[in-house]
Amino acid sequence: MEPSSTSRPVTLEHVARAAGVSRATVSRVINGESTVDPRLRKLVEEAIARTRYVPNRAARSLVTRRTDSVALVVSEQELRDVTGPFVGRIFTDPYFGRVLTGLLEVLRPRGIQVMLTLADDEASRGQLLGYLQQGHVDGVVLISSHAEDPLPGLLSGTALPAVLAARPAAPTPITYVDVDQRAGATLAAERLLAIGRRRVVTIAGPQDMPLAQERLAGFRAAMAARGHREVPWIEGDFTQVSGAAAMKRLLAEHPDLDGVFVASDLMALGAVNTLYREGRSVPEDVAVVGFDDSVSALACDPPLTTVRQPVEEMAAEMARLLLRQTETGGRPLPSVVFHPSLVVRGSA
Repeated sequence: MEPSSTSRPVTLEHVARAAGVSRATVSRVINGESTVDPRLRKLVEEAIARTRYVPNRAARSLVTRRTDSVALVVSEQELRDVTGPFVGRIFTDPYFGRVLTGLLEVLRPRGIQVMLTLADDEASRGQLLGYLQQGHVDGVVLISSHAEDPLPGLLSGTALPAVLAARPAAPTPITYVDVDQRAGATLAAERLLAIGRRRVVTIAGPQDMPLAQERLAGFRAAMAARGHREVPWIEGDFTQVSGAAAMKRLLAEHPDLDGVFVASDLMALGAVNTLYREGRSVPEDVAVVGFDDSVSALACDPPLTTVRQPVEEMAAEMARLLLRQTETGGRPLPSVVFHPSLVVRGSA
């Protein structure tokens, strides 16, 4: 019989009886062990919901030496004012929300909390490392923007489990999850050429970011391999405003352009708005291909043809890799690279 709301607290034994499994199996499920049979895991999770079992986190922490929390660290090379574009981008760029969604999909059912923190200069990085090394979290998911950011290397020098959201600029012994950026840019080039565009330009992301470098290099290489050796480009900063400004400049310098690859959907949204203001129709006059397949792609008019990187699936994989590292003593695991795909809509 399941305890009533007025009885004493629900225990592991209560959950085990409700699920028809051993107490040890319940404990393994609650502790997030990956070796539990999926059928048994489902039975235990359903029993936990029925009995309203609440783990004693303090007691569990004494036994497992885990905090049941992980840090989502967003790292920036330079200090920026809180009203500046970097901090604003965290709360407005769909990418960050999609990462959090993917992480929570895996971590929340296991009762693991996610703590968001920023590391934007040497002092904050030092404070962060001290906090992490004091055992306040079980691991770190790191979003690092710039090639010269020292934090991936600093984290790899600790014993703390860590997963990086994107391939590091330099070889670093840290697990990462990424999408094949060059392959995605190649898909964009192939689409623009396949629909007959011959005067193609591109709006790149910040060239101090490895992923932006890869997208630009991949697009230019794909175009060159197909006979288009000169592809005009302008650098943006992954914001809608920068996409609009870059598009205006490209139109002024190359008024006969008929296709553009934009290295993020948010910049593409700005570019499309500029095209309309300048009297160009999309896709009749200028075809536009973005990158990400975010909500910005659907906010475009017409909806944006874009390279899809499965951010939620990638973030979920980051969480799974992080949990596996906590079980194996924090040793780096093989990294994972996802394949992009092209989503064809109305803009190209």
